[in-house]
Amino acid sequence: MSEPVGTLDAELFGACPVPQSRYDQIVLGHGGGGLLTNELIQRLFVPAFRNDVLEALEDQATLRLGTDNGVKAPRIAFTTDSFVVRPLFFPGGDIGKLAVHGTVNDLAVGGARPLFLSAAFILEEGMPLADLKRIVASMRSACDEAGVVLVTGDTKVVDRGKGDQVFITTSGIGLVPEGRSLSIRSARPGDYLVVSGTIGDHGIAIMSVREGIEFETVLESDTAPLTDLVRVMLDACPSIRAMRDPTRGGVSSALNELAEASRVGVRLDEAAIPVCAEVRGACEMLGLDPLYVANEGKLIAVVPSADAERLVTVMRSHPLGRNTALIGQVVAEHPGMVTLRSIVGGERVVTLLSGEQLPRIC
Repeated sequence: MSEPVGTLDAELFGACPVPQSRYDQIVLGHGGGGLLTNELIQRLFVPAFRNDVLEALEDQATLRLGTDNGVKAPRIAFTTDSFVVRPLFFPGGDIGKLAVHGTVNDLAVGGARPLFLSAAFILEEGMPLADLKRIVASMRSACDEAGVVLVTGDTKVVDRGKGDQVFITTSGIGLVPEGRSLSIRSARPGDYLVVSGTIGDHGIAIMSVREGIEFETVLESDTAPLTDLVRVMLDACPSIRAMRDPTRGGVSSALNELAEASRVGVRLDEAAIPVCAEVRGACEMLGLDPLYVANEGKLIAVVPSADAERLVTVMRSHPLGRNTALIGQVVAEHPGMVTLRSIVGGERVVTLLSGEQLPRIC
């Protein structure tokens, strides 16, 4: 395995290297989307199931279903995700809406048109049927909004106290147009990084419920289907190289994965990164960094410099992209590493999250 992201050239930026971590049992940090998640995937799952599609480590697998009489079959995107959020209902959404949006978005940022979903429910004995009915209704509404159909599923029940009411696993299938190829391995020095709006809204909305934090205005999760925003972006700018929805591990994980996969450096400008006042204040109070907080209705795009301003203009015209911003650039220096030019001056390394900052948020 390669050296963990964030340790390269650490002395240059005055940062301590992130140590290699070894565990003989699962800890919460293995589900946080950061360093421990990366290690678990690279050391356990990839070696066990090794194949070219899996090793690409995209948000979705892009596959071609053979040929028919010499004619290429359609390309499909396939993805799966599990949702264990606590609480089940939160400002702006619930676990059902999140399960649909999360899977739809993984397909959309790969350039696919989402079509079909499956859903598996792990239910805990004693869960109020009214809560389950509310979650199912929310999922149906989210499917209608995203233009997908839930076509198959499964249900299991576990003993009281063993399931935290409900866990949901969703899988999705979409169609990928011929000629479209988006990948985190495609970033090139000189490209610009675009984010579709304020970051950290989802994670802090959930944390506000858990911790009883009150804001002057209502802070809601940003959970939303990104399908139409992605369509508008690709219609206007087919040169987009890659897209990611920065969920677990936030912007930091998404960009560290990009830098590692493309063997490039990433340089961010803190002053350009949109963070709403409520999220910024909550992060300061709780000692959190917005770059590591999960989002469920935002995306990051990598675009050639010549098309960056046009893409930003197009995205700002869409309801889900009103706060779009250019937040940084892909560079040839320090490949595999993400750095941040701070508001007060100086530069620091943005490493993968080494533990679990906000457990059970998606």
